[in-house]
Amino acid sequence: MAQTGLLIDMTNQLRYFLWLGLLVLLWFNYTTWTAQFAAEPQSSAALRAASRAPALSNTIPQTSAPPASTATSAAPSPAKPVTRVSPVPLATPKIVLGAAPVIHVHTDVYDLEISTEGGTLVKVDLRRYAKVQGERARVQLENTVPATQYLLQTGLTGNPATNYPTQSARFTAPQLDYRMGAASELRVPLTWRHDGVTVTKTFVFHKDSYRIGLHYLVVNHSGAPWTFAPYAQLFRNDPRTKGSYFHPTSNAYHGPAIWDGHKYVELNPASHKYQHFEQQVTDGWIAVPQLDFVSAVVPPAGAPYRITSQVSGSDYLLAATGPDHTVPPGATQSLRQTLFVGPTLHGQLEKTDPTLTYLDNYGFFTLLARPLFWLLSRVHGITGNWGVAIIVVTILLKLLFYPLSEASGRSMAKMKALAPRIKTIQETYKDDKEKLGRAMMEIYKREKVNPVAGCLPMLLQLPVFIAFYWVLLYSVELRQAPFIFWIHNLSARDPYFILPAIMAGTGYLQFKLNPAPPDPIQAKMMMIMPLIMAGLFAFFPSGLVLYYVVNSLLSIAQQWHINRRIVAATNRRT
Repeated sequence: MAQTGLLIDMTNQLRYFLWLGLLVLLWFNYTTWTAQFAAEPQSSAALRAASRAPALSNTIPQTSAPPASTATSAAPSPAKPVTRVSPVPLATPKIVLGAAPVIHVHTDVYDLEISTEGGTLVKVDLRRYAKVQGERARVQLENTVPATQYLLQTGLTGNPATNYPTQSARFTAPQLDYRMGAASELRVPLTWRHDGVTVTKTFVFHKDSYRIGLHYLVVNHSGAPWTFAPYAQLFRNDPRTKGSYFHPTSNAYHGPAIWDGHKYVELNPASHKYQHFEQQVTDGWIAVPQLDFVSAVVPPAGAPYRITSQVSGSDYLLAATGPDHTVPPGATQSLRQTLFVGPTLHGQLEKTDPTLTYLDNYGFFTLLARPLFWLLSRVHGITGNWGVAIIVVTILLKLLFYPLSEASGRSMAKMKALAPRIKTIQETYKDDKEKLGRAMMEIYKREKVNPVAGCLPMLLQLPVFIAFYWVLLYSVELRQAPFIFWIHNLSARDPYFILPAIMAGTGYLQFKLNPAPPDPIQAKMMMIMPLIMAGLFAFFPSGLVLYYVVNSLLSIAQQWHINRRIVAATNRRT
């Protein structure tokens, strides 16, 4: 009977443990970002110190050895074929762009600059995404700012005895300003010539798209075969920043990542495992995600590419080098790659490459989060408002789980109706645990009440609601999306804390509708828990708070209706 009494006590406290579990989840969130944004590893700091004059730079992954570079470059490394497995050295100084002419490209989604030195993307402004809502400054990805240098470089490389159109080569362009206008496509060609070999490197921009085609046309008018290997690399100076509870999305991963042909892998620069990484990959890609945005390179399907990642301090170089191609004398050969530079819009990622959608990384709940996002986006397509879509999807989820909620609500309503009798039994047998347990079991059996039944349905629904939480937190589609009235940005906190206040009120109403814990201390904790939760959510995106408020209001309406029915049935029996 002692065990029975303990079981009853545990079931009465289960809601308390659920709240405690939520706080534990918040603690795990905190420990995750502290581990993710840990102090700079000692080995990385040593690399930075060893090459302090100046900071480390981007060198291309070679099939043989680095091409001729500027006077400040270090001597090239010994040659090896593209299939080699030794690490690529990160040893030359950070390049300084500006001497070569820059091509300005204006599309409906981009204002960007391409340097004629290597055809490097040196500046990308996203015209549809304000850095701060209401201000003119746009979100900028690639840039040449020394403190946050971020470059997307592409080219062809090969034998060190031959010149190649690498990121250090000079290209020519027919003009330095391109505008898409009303056209559906804009092509920006750059040309490189040497010893009878002509390489035309063309960037292809599409209307209303962040997918950029990269086409190479190699024409060999020399008297000998010309062998080359394509490569692409993302170089970034990305100082580690600490996340913040008050800005949950600041805890999102930013850094090198790949698809290795089978799974998505984050090459966390803070991890010793990825300080020098190398892997042969087919049907993969490389990317640098940063919350709502990404720069990615997708090689041709079926081609084996060698992916490498190197880290030194806050600098990292993520590269993909393809296999050798040989163009006979008098022949031509074409080659294509795909770039993606912009917001992680699910539809556009999927059109570019279905596996790119794994950049929408919802963590442990990805399998549940993906269909929830699909549903949310479909509802938004009908309503045209993300706030309304959140409300509709919350209602649909409530309807989906109505049978479980009904069972849970009926159990809690019965427990609430029995509360006065249970309190009498507890006072009668407060000094005899064995008799208390026996009496409690008898009343539960007689009234056909299972204390655990009220909590198990809630536990079954919890993974779905947490998955929806992640969808709302990490979907770029909600970035700076307006709702109604004072909510002008669903991805930012409520400026007047109105929704958190409503959340606190709905939480208190739920507490009053449900049976109170028998322990007075627990009852007081449960009573102030809604205020604590409102304080925690006050700085969360208002879209999340809106979801929680709507869900709470529906739960209140449902529980009130169930309580009324149970009370009416009890009165009829008596």
